[in-house]
Amino acid sequence: MAAAQKAMMKREFYSDAETYWKSVPATPNGMLGGFADLSTKDISSSERFLEKTLVQLTGKNRAHCALDCGAGIGRVTKHLLLRKFDIVDMVELNQKFLDQARDEYLSGDKSQRVEKFICCGLQDFIPDANRYDVIWAQWVLGHLTDEHLMSFFTRCKAGLTENGVICVKENISQEGIDLDEEDSSVTRPEKVFLKLFRKSGLTVIREETQVGFPADIYKVKMYALK
Repeated sequence: MAAAQKAMMKREFYSDAETYWKSVPATPNGMLGGFADLSTKDISSSERFLEKTLVQLTGKNRAHCALDCGAGIGRVTKHLLLRKFDIVDMVELNQKFLDQARDEYLSGDKSQRVEKFICCGLQDFIPDANRYDVIWAQWVLGHLTDEHLMSFFTRCKAGLTENGVICVKENISQEGIDLDEEDSSVTRPEKVFLKLFRKSGLTVIREETQVGFPADIYKVKMYALK
């Protein structure tokens, strides 16, 4: 855990991650680190979680505007968010991925309903105030330091509509913080996530564990935060 914390404090923590993702192919398999076969189960579980969250907050199973954080080429935007929202914004550090999303992966009506393709790291991103019914962050928050993650959450709260919610879907380590030196990211245990949520002034209003994934990979949890 100490090594992971030290790695997050180094200046190269962000630049090393940017270098890694520049080497990744702009494909669904690239976005999922070689686990493209898990995409269908991932999306179906996310959709159930999202529907229940929206109904809990608004009484309806869809809403107007969502933000996809660390959107890559738009896998989650295409298969999840555009099914539940009128418009979606994508924020992604790698311009190559955004270009692939706009020009090829999101075709026709889907591309037209993505209003903003924002090239920016989440540590610097500032959402428009009161814009989003859902801010969805999946498999990306491990690229933020604890301090930057809390400030990101604070900015996201200002970007939500009255009934808006932040949805987090992330790998969960068993005990300590695990460092992945290849992509310069960390995997946090649940107790650390809960502490960071609380310190950011957020309350967990719904949580679920992803089902159907192999037993030999990280547990994946979903949280809806207000």
